[in-house]
Amino acid sequence: MRDFIRLARPKQWAKGVFVLIGPFYALADPAGEHDFSLLSVLAALVAFSLASSGCYVINDIRDRESDRHHPRKRSRPIASGAVSPSQGWIYAIVLYVLAALALVPAWFEAGAEAAGITALVVGLYVANVIAYSFRLKHIVIVDVMSLSLGFVLRVLGGCAAAGIEPSTWLLNCTFFLAMFLAFGKRLGERRTMGDQVDQARLVQGRYTEDLLRMVVVMTAVATLVTYAGYVQDRGDVWLGSWRGGFNLLWLTMLPATFALLRCIVLVERGEYDDPTELALRDRPFQVAAGVFGAITLALLALR
Repeated sequence: MRDFIRLARPKQWAKGVFVLIGPFYALADPAGEHDFSLLSVLAALVAFSLASSGCYVINDIRDRESDRHHPRKRSRPIASGAVSPSQGWIYAIVLYVLAALALVPAWFEAGAEAAGITALVVGLYVANVIAYSFRLKHIVIVDVMSLSLGFVLRVLGGCAAAGIEPSTWLLNCTFFLAMFLAFGKRLGERRTMGDQVDQARLVQGRYTEDLLRMVVVMTAVATLVTYAGYVQDRGDVWLGSWRGGFNLLWLTMLPATFALLRCIVLVERGEYDDPTELALRDRPFQVAAGVFGAITLALLALR
């Protein structure tokens, strides 16, 4: 049972926070149109989490040979032989069925249309990840764009469950942030694995270190610029109450900038081969993320 739980990668469910981004920021809408069902949004969150676990299982089945050459991935249940590929396929199907059932509350809370659109987005997410596992992961740049699209689909799924219109600025920011994380992971793998990196990930043989360093910085800048665009675009919503006013949401630019730049520093040093692991273990990064969340929640509470 422990191996099956590990195979589902519950730690990765933290990425489901992207499902909550649209509904969260919609709470600050000055028009007051935020009477969406929280249960429907949570149902989408659970559905994406279970669907992503099913996709991880299929990906691990496909990558079991290359994973055995990776210092960390070799201990995964399928790569290590603790779970057989046939058991993995059955497990993936079960997870997909559970993901579909998780959307039932959305049907009753938000209505058939919202639940149907959410289910469609979850289905597109699964199709994208399966296409990535079977083909797209071997195509330079396309591999990262496919991974990033998965995060954008999470945002769209949360908006669909809440029945709200997604912000183009936030979609752009999500897309570039996901690209930054993916390119950072590839650069981190090169730092930690050296010449053996292409045995664990074939597409690494088509990237160069200089290219990865360049696109990591480029996508980090794009993330900050698009988030700054969102902050500026919503200045009327987050405007301070004192004379002259001040866009209080700008304060979140400080921890956001620190967190992204710290990721670059630590990946460049080779201390982490995955920005997700960095987020779970690095205390300064966690503090910056906590400050970002605290400022945003405080501003929301003051509205």
